[in-house]
Amino acid sequence: LAANYLCCCRKPLPVPGRPGADAARARRPHPGSARCPLVDVASASNFQSFQLNHFHLDLRLNFTLKEMTGWLVLDLVPIQPGIDTLVLDTHPSLLIHSIDCKMPGSTQLDRPVSLTYRVDPFTDYGSSLNISLPGVVVQRGKGFQITLRFTTTDGPATWWLDPPLTCGQSQPLVFTLGHSVSNRSFFPCFDTPAVKSTYSATVRVPEGVMVLMSATRSSYSKPDRVFHFSMQYPVPAYLVALVAGELKHVDVGPRSRVWAEPCLLSCALNKLGGSVERWLAVAEDLFGPYPWGRYDIVFLPPSFPIVAMENPCLTFIISSILESRDFLLIDVIHEISHGWFGNAVTNATWEDMWLSEGLATYAQRRITTLAYGEAFTCLETRFRLDALHRQLRLLGDDSPVSKLQVTFEPGVNPSTLMNLFTYEKGFCFASYLCKLCGDVSRFDAFLRAYISQFKFSSVVAEDLIELFLDFFPALKEEGAAHREGLEFDRWLGGLGAPLYEPDLSAGGVLTRPVHQLCDLWADPAPDPNALAAFDLSTWTSFQTVLFLDRMLDRCPLPHEVMEGLSGAYSRLLASQSAEVQIRWLQMVVRSNYPPEIPAVRSFLHKHTSRMYTVPLYEDLVAGVMKCVAMETYSQTQGRLHPNLRRSLQQIIFQSPNPAPSPPPNPSPFPFPPSNPSDVRVTSSQVRL
Repeated sequence: LAANYLCCCRKPLPVPGRPGADAARARRPHPGSARCPLVDVASASNFQSFQLNHFHLDLRLNFTLKEMTGWLVLDLVPIQPGIDTLVLDTHPSLLIHSIDCKMPGSTQLDRPVSLTYRVDPFTDYGSSLNISLPGVVVQRGKGFQITLRFTTTDGPATWWLDPPLTCGQSQPLVFTLGHSVSNRSFFPCFDTPAVKSTYSATVRVPEGVMVLMSATRSSYSKPDRVFHFSMQYPVPAYLVALVAGELKHVDVGPRSRVWAEPCLLSCALNKLGGSVERWLAVAEDLFGPYPWGRYDIVFLPPSFPIVAMENPCLTFIISSILESRDFLLIDVIHEISHGWFGNAVTNATWEDMWLSEGLATYAQRRITTLAYGEAFTCLETRFRLDALHRQLRLLGDDSPVSKLQVTFEPGVNPSTLMNLFTYEKGFCFASYLCKLCGDVSRFDAFLRAYISQFKFSSVVAEDLIELFLDFFPALKEEGAAHREGLEFDRWLGGLGAPLYEPDLSAGGVLTRPVHQLCDLWADPAPDPNALAAFDLSTWTSFQTVLFLDRMLDRCPLPHEVMEGLSGAYSRLLASQSAEVQIRWLQMVVRSNYPPEIPAVRSFLHKHTSRMYTVPLYEDLVAGVMKCVAMETYSQTQGRLHPNLRRSLQQIIFQSPNPAPSPPPNPSPFPFPPSNPSDVRVTSSQVRL
């Protein structure tokens, strides 16, 4: 594990605001530099040999051919001697047409030099693009430009939606999704979170198409339909994102607007109102100024494969989440938190992904505590930690993916190893660090110092821990990092459940009724008068899903229990969000309760997102209802994205007896694992 992290030794870093902090920041080698070698087994590139100062994308979108053609210009500086090859990450779906170079000191009149290159296999999620560099180009410390002309086709980062797959069903739409290692199929790059740079882009589109990017729009030429974008702060490749289609906007604050297809815009506006600015203001009080200028949101069609993606300046979020106020606010606040944790300060390798997701989850809960109260936050946390322990029971206490620092073997796609431990075990470690401080406001101050120290750079866990112990020297002196049973090294490298969980008793007023109702339904014939005391229509979404999750743990349920549950709640549940409905319908399928199967069919006809369809189809095929799965799929396949169709075909037609999906955890898997033995996508709560 240690071999995959920074090899250089560092002295403790001064804390921002104390003498020497600015000088220490200036001296600190950036990950990937010659002084600070870093290994990222998920990247084929030789990013350690170059400094990427800036890149420019120039793209033309063709919705008919489902292609993006154009060029990429890289501004590079060699930082190691003797380099004669530039290696970039790419993908078989990305077609390279030509590569040329401008020599150091050349003028606009000088002709570029054509370069030779070859593409070699790397993994099943990418290839290596090896570009031979003339000796005159590679002069240590002197910059040069590489221009690559290419066409992006049907790769994993680019999602082309025909009109039937959009909300309005009249115009096509395209979006990109780079997390974790997919953007190498969007454009050739150093596809590692260790490398950050500024970028700019020019995008040409047909009439009637609006383009948005994870950047600021600098200009727009209406006659030519040319959009210009600029990102002035350094970002890693996976945070470069684009969406284009029939999109309109409404301003919801001085620095925020909501984008959506016209048919969705009023609903999105009604659901969010002025909340976004309120959430940003609370976050700024906690963690310092918002680093990115604008915070816009674009609601994407149900074909969007995850709940949300934290692209800088522009959060992508699935429109289905608008059905649930509670889940909407949690997911938007989580993505806002990434503005500090994940986007401004980024994990240098995917093995330390918890630095982004665990800290963003902690920050999200600090915001919701101040905005909505401690009880609400404790309820949401209890729901997530229940899911964590459920996943642990499924995987086993000795599962290697239960580590915070997961060792990636070469060839393993980092996306397949994302799990709840990244989020919730990371959150618990952050909560433990807060407990060590003795006061939550002191830990808030530390997090502000962490952001100030490392803003717009990439870090590893050791950076966080070193700064923490410097910030609290008394804890360092008393050996807090080595307390028996709670050692920091054990937190990072140990298997199993979190070593500490925060006190959630403040949520008892909301969780206690859930426990009581579950206890009543443990009796096959519960007392009707006792049941009448629980009005689920007054519950929050998180109370309802917590109840359904715990009932799912007991499935299959006897027919008489399902009959009672159906009579008591099915009409109410059918009127609630997809987050609620999917849990009830999984209970129906796993308990083989035929009277509610029409509701299962109806749900799968309405919802076309991976996170809502895959769990139900897996349960249908695993039980005695494979014929229902086959019939429903044949009726709906025309409205499913090709990527999802391939997944469902594998589930229905190529897997005669798959294991049933576990209860619907709020799992962060963005895509299904390539290995059937891996944990499947099983949840409606898939967010990044």
